[in-house]
Amino acid sequence: MRKVTTAVMASTLALGALASQAAEVVNGDNWHPAEALSQRNSVQSHMFDGINLTEQQRQQMRDLMQQARHEQPPVNVSEMDTMHRLVTAENFDENAVRAQAEKMAQEQVVRQVEMAKVRNQMFRLLTPEQQAVLNEKHKQRMRQLREVAQVHRPDTPPDIFSSSTRSNQ
Repeated sequence: MRKVTTAVMASTLALGALASQAAEVVNGDNWHPAEALSQRNSVQSHMFDGINLTEQQRQQMRDLMQQARHEQPPVNVSEMDTMHRLVTAENFDENAVRAQAEKMAQEQVVRQVEMAKVRNQMFRLLTPEQQAVLNEKHKQRMRQLREVAQVHRPDTPPDIFSSSTRSNQ
């Protein structure tokens, strides 16, 4: 009984701490869902690291990102809540989960396409020399990712990883 009480208290405290942190983040003056989501993906959030940008380029990129943030629809909380209810249901309904996941994935595709447009506009602001540096950095990251993927899947020939990227270049 003591262990159960301790576990309940610990989980209550942990949930309380998470809720207070979430409240701080959500109530922040400059908070936007896209900012919180983009910070998770370090490859995207650091796309221009190592590129020496002019102040004009920096300002134009800030303007593009600010415009994109305000035009992007907020994360659909009701869809996430629906998925949670499906996952925690007494009886698992694979078809309902699949349909919900596909619906959520389609919303994510729309967001990714919009952000790809913005990143393309930002790329076009670069000089040809800056674009060449960025492309070289991309090749280095892809090599690193292939190495990591190969370590995690040693039974897969390396050609599988490189063939899909060749068709995209």
